Amino acid sequence: MAVDFLYPPYEVIRNMDRCISCRACERQCANEVHKYDVDFGHMVSDESKCVNCHRCVSLCPTRALKIVKTDHTFKENANWTGKAITEVYRQAGTGGVLLSSMGNPEPYPIYWDKLLINASQVTNPSIDPLREPMETRTFLGKKPGKIVRDETGRLVPNLAPQLELSIPVMFSAMSYGSISYNAHASLARAAQALGIYYNTGEGGLHQDFYQYGPNTIVQVASGRFGVHKDYLNTAAAIEIKMGQGAKPGIGGHLPGLKVGPDISRTRMIPEGTDAISPAPHHDIYSIEDLRQLVFSLKEATNYQKPVIVKIAAVHNVAAIASGIARSGADIIAIDGYRGGTGAAPTRIRDNVGIPIELALAAVDQRLRDEGIRDQVSVVAAGSIRSSADLLKAIALGADAVYIGTAALLALGCHLCRSCQSGKCNWGIATQRPDLVRRLNPDIGVQRLVNLVTAWDHELKEMMGGMGINSIEALRGNRLMLRGIGLNQKELEILGVKYAGE
Repeated sequence: MAVDFLYPPYEVIRNMDRCISCRACERQCANEVHKYDVDFGHMVSDESKCVNCHRCVSLCPTRALKIVKTDHTFKENANWTGKAITEVYRQAGTGGVLLSSMGNPEPYPIYWDKLLINASQVTNPSIDPLREPMETRTFLGKKPGKIVRDETGRLVPNLAPQLELSIPVMFSAMSYGSISYNAHASLARAAQALGIYYNTGEGGLHQDFYQYGPNTIVQVASGRFGVHKDYLNTAAAIEIKMGQGAKPGIGGHLPGLKVGPDISRTRMIPEGTDAISPAPHHDIYSIEDLRQLVFSLKEATNYQKPVIVKIAAVHNVAAIASGIARSGADIIAIDGYRGGTGAAPTRIRDNVGIPIELALAAVDQRLRDEGIRDQVSVVAAGSIRSSADLLKAIALGADAVYIGTAALLALGCHLCRSCQSGKCNWGIATQRPDLVRRLNPDIGVQRLVNLVTAWDHELKEMMGGMGINSIEALRGNRLMLRGIGLNQKELEILGVKYAGE
């Protein structure tokens, strides 16, 4: 008989001299790894259930626990790695599609880490952001091509609806259902406190969060979950989700076990049923069809809301973006292949899409070449990890960025990559009431505000060091970047020179 798993991937190391059998680890683990053995009078562990979420390690009062990756390996083989063998075992045992979460973990190039920032010296003096004006406010939306005046010489207000951000960062789409009520509350309240926006994802908007409408971007996805007139009109902007970086070309799936009464009402689906978004929008098969939806949404909101179109970063992304800019959309959001998600087919997550850095640069250049860059704003997403990534994204052509995984990490996520199980020990990617309570929204809001505030300080320091005093002067300014460890084609697509040039 075939044996699928020879040894669990993680080992729970318990220092019995320190362990006082307080059973905190047993109470805290949603995966039931730990339990007290009455016969032996001490704690034992079922390591096969461990996802390495660090909850037990973090809360052990005597530091008696640590989780280590097992040193048991398959016979060394550069082609048939242990991961490849284990995945074959899993599929042979279940007949199912492999599911994963939290973005692409494969060792592909991270171009942010191969881009260096230029600094000012003598002829271009630096700027001290503590003592001199520094503008990090950003406006997203169409910009007028020219100034128009009436017969008396007064300016004619021809500015399309805009989103005003105090710093060019927004919280990306994470639906109520994939993440908890308390996580959504934290994002919404932090967006309001910071003067930025958070995105509902494709799960509708809980009634409690309508009060945050001026800082909310609502999403219209292929499943149309929770979409109605009040939902659209409450928001500051509407996003049409055509694609997602973690799973380009396919739709979404929220298991029925996560669809309780609240989510049922919010999504407008029966309780306990799977919420499945089709891969395509069944009313969109061309740019003309997309234009129809864009203007339908504008008509429904009296042309008061900017419309965003979100796409995954794929090989023809520049041409797609060019079409979207002409569809009437005000903002394009591009999601790179390292973007996180609650659940995605492993094969698609790890093999489909392209890096956000290359996609962003290609889109910005295409829109400039066609003379339509000001007709649309560009938002970059897909593993923005720090203020340095943020700055480099803007220099490559973004007006602002979405952050998702970084925001969840600020809320306490330990990237254990088991979101699809619904057993998040940190109260984020779960709907179990006992687990949801573990995330305190008051603390979550403060940590999110702290993170974005810290990035704002660092962004201003770096811009000052570059001799740049506004986001507008940084946007698309690739002369301020240099590449290192990149080949000529990569430098060409990114539009940057090599370090030393």
